[in-house]
Amino acid sequence: MTMKPAQRSSLGLLVLWQLVEEPMHVYRMQRLFEERGKGRVVNVRSRASLYQTIERLVRLGLVEVRETIRTEGVPDRIVYAITEEGREVAGDWLREMLRTTGAEFPEFIVAVSMLFGLDPEDARGQLEVRAEGLAAQLAETEAAVASAPEGLPRLFMLEEEYRRTLLEAELAWVRGVIDDMRAGRLTWSEQWLREIAAAFDSPQDNQEDPS
Repeated sequence: MTMKPAQRSSLGLLVLWQLVEEPMHVYRMQRLFEERGKGRVVNVRSRASLYQTIERLVRLGLVEVRETIRTEGVPDRIVYAITEEGREVAGDWLREMLRTTGAEFPEFIVAVSMLFGLDPEDARGQLEVRAEGLAAQLAETEAAVASAPEGLPRLFMLEEEYRRTLLEAELAWVRGVIDDMRAGRLTWSEQWLREIAAAFDSPQDNQEDPS
């Protein structure tokens, strides 16, 4: 019987590649994630989530317990190490994540597809709040790029470059939609929505679903 491939996860990938560097306990791993800015791309602040991810990787045989450090007066610290299978899977996950498109379903796109569920003024107000948040995130990202240590190779700032590019593009798009709504070029009403539905929806089919 062929075993089903391990389902990849963003946090799981970070854990595996961190353990490629060296065996370590969760406290050190979490500290390194924060120092290296990984909390800006994946939620690494929740130690419970980190433990759950590591336990899953252990069950899958991708990570193993190397040793337990016992120090009087502090909780035991379990040192984890990556297995050979874990190294292979880490490479596979990284390749898949780099080449795969269309597998993500962000909430915002869903909300945009249902924008007509709110009246235009309410919808515009929500987008204005989003634009403010995007602008703040963009400023934070630009500050992170500007404050990078002198001489740090670009390779280690690529995620910030990518994040900045996405934020710039989304902010420009959201502001464009807001401008169109404010100028009345993009608007709707219940009556207009009913007319559009009547004109473009398929006729009601009274036949039973053959499935």
